[in-house]
This record gives sequence, structure tokens and C-alpha cells, in this order.
Amino acid sequence: MTYVAGRHFLQIPGPSTVPERVMRAIDMPVIDHRGPDFAGLGKDVLAGMKRVFKTQGDVVIYPASGTGAWEAALVNTLSPGDTVLMYESGQFATLWKNLALRLGLKPEFIAGDWRHGADPAAIEARLAADTAHTIKAVCVVHNETSTGTTSRVGEVRKAIDRAKHPALFLVDTISGLGSVDYRHDEWGADVTVGGSQKGLMLPPGLSFNAISTKALAASKNAKLPRSYWSWDEMLAPNKNGYFPYTPATNLLYGLREALKMLLDEEGLDQVFARHQRHAEATRRAVTAWGLEIVCQNPAEYSGVLTAVMMPAGHSEVAFRKVVLEHFNMSLGSGLGKVADKVFRIGHLGDFNDLTLMGTLAGVEMGLELAGVPHKKGGVEAAMACLTGANAKAKNAKAA
Repeated sequence: MTYVAGRHFLQIPGPSTVPERVMRAIDMPVIDHRGPDFAGLGKDVLAGMKRVFKTQGDVVIYPASGTGAWEAALVNTLSPGDTVLMYESGQFATLWKNLALRLGLKPEFIAGDWRHGADPAAIEARLAADTAHTIKAVCVVHNETSTGTTSRVGEVRKAIDRAKHPALFLVDTISGLGSVDYRHDEWGADVTVGGSQKGLMLPPGLSFNAISTKALAASKNAKLPRSYWSWDEMLAPNKNGYFPYTPATNLLYGLREALKMLLDEEGLDQVFARHQRHAEATRRAVTAWGLEIVCQNPAEYSGVLTAVMMPAGHSEVAFRKVVLEHFNMSLGSGLGKVADKVFRIGHLGDFNDLTLMGTLAGVEMGLELAGVPHKKGGVEAAMACLTGANAKAKNAKAA
């Protein structure tokens, strides 16, 4: 094996790079998860996650991937044969729909073009037509990682309210949590699903349900089988900082450190602004290259990643292979319907201006080496965006 000098650029849209201090926090002796020291850790992370979700309600932490939290959201609130309205915003919305099918639910999928987020008007129209209220839940992916679109969750909530429909509102913000603004209580979500490996800057292994009072009430009558995922099993010991089974103790140490960084040191508003600045600079680069951004609605551009269409006749698989072999950088692949047609640039988590410039330089050099038709100047366009934004911030601070 040949040694490759320098760091590996992991620029997929998650898992994101884990900061050194979070890694050091994880690197601790395992403690007694029934002992008094653990209670403080448990209380800290549960309280911190409420601040991230922007909720006064309960948050449950599972040792699982986001798929586990998807399942938990469904089995705690629904019964066999229930109809669930879902919107086809991309691959992850499709996977959630498939999971609902396997659980014995009846997902009704509103077709989408994979270039826009969930359409509030289409959801409102379907709910308004459901006068018998057979639809028991509406499921939406907030940040669709396969396409780089961010659905307007607050507007979907208003659409449900205008239809005067009692359906529960379930939202997946696995890739958005901790990177782009999300407001569980204000936007009226009943269950919000999150994961550790994206904006929270942790390795994969933790997932979350933020739970409304309405969802908790629904769980009392839900008939889908559940044991490991049961909220009741979790919430009782959580009140004292404990878990009903062995938790992922060392990942919780890392979570506490990451929460300190996000909430107390940088601050969530500054985190969101940083992500939006890097996303805008990336889009400027893509436009300068003469390539096409997958997301077609500027109001739905993602701050987490930018998905880019490959020119006709060119393979994203071949392009990403060139980038990996020459520059030791991983870019996100195309998924599902856009496999081999789209590559994705992740700009999330522990990420700064110089990391972005290195990433975009690698993309531009890769386009050249792979023979992908493009124009020069993407890196310069991104640099101008960043320096302009920094100058503006500096002048505002001075004023």
C-alpha cells in the first residue's frame, strides 16, 4: 500500500468530519451507566438536544442510525393499516416510504421531481380532499440529502392547518439538524427525527426523536408493535438522566462536547449563518463552472450540501473516482433515480472557509482531469463570495 500524504477530505454530505476535541471526549473510560456520574451526562445531553431541536418537549436518544429513529417515529404513533401521506422529494423520502410499507402502513406518495422540496400546496389539497380523515400522518424530509433541497417545513405546517386536518406531522431532519435552522415547536412538528453524524459532528451511532404532546398522546393508542423503540420505556428513566438499556456512553460524551461547541461557544445562529455562507459560495462556483444545481428553487437551497448535475454523457462515478485517486477527496455519489447523474459536495459540520476552498479546488481540478466540460473560474467565484461576505461582516461589526 502506498502512503498518501495529508488529510483525507471527506466532503460527502455526512458522515461529516469529527472535530479532534469531540474525538478526545469520546476517548474516555467507560463508566457505570447506572451510577451517579452517568446521570449528569444523561441530563446534560437530553437538555442540550432540546435546545438544538428548539423544543420544550421530550427528546429521546437511541443508539441507532437515523433509520432506527424513522421506525421509532412511525411505530410509536401509528397502527397497522394506517394511511400515511408522504412526499417524494428524493431518495431518503423514498426509503422512509419503503420502511412504512414494511411496517404494514399504507403510504400514499405524492410524486415529486427530485428537484424541489415538499410542496405545501399539494399536501394541503390532498388533506382537504380527505374529509373522512383516513390520513393519520404527514411525513416530510426537511433536508433531502440526495438532492440538496430543503423543504419549507413551516409552510407545510400551515398547509395542514389550513386544511383543518388532524393528521400528525412527522419530519426527518437527519441531515439538517445542527446545520440549518429547524424549529420543532414553532413549526408544529409532532415527531422530528435526527441523527448524530451530520451537523452534530459525531460518528454515526446516535439518533433522536423530538416528541410533541400530541404525538405522546397518540402513542397511547398506537397499535404497531414496539419494544426497543418504545418511548414509554425511554422517558421514565430519562427523567433522572438514565436509559432503560445500555446506552452508547462514549458517544454521549462526544455529544456533550459537540453541544458545547454548537450552543455555548459558536451559537446556533452563527452556525446556521456559516453554513449558508459556504453554501452560497459553493453555488457561485457551480454556476461559474457552467454546471447545473439540482435544486431548482432558490428558496429551498440547502445549507448542508450542493448537488450538481453532470453534463449529459458524463459519469459522476468516473468523475468522483478521479477526484479520490488524485486528491484524496470523497464527494457524495448520486443515489436512486439520479445515480451516476449527480455528484454532491458536502459543506457541513466542522467546516471553515479554507476547507471549502480546498474542496472546490479539488472539484475544479477533478473536472479538468476527468474531461468533464466546464468553464474555469469556479474557485475564484467562491473566493470572491467569501471575501465579500467576510468584509461585510467586518464592516457591520465595526459600525
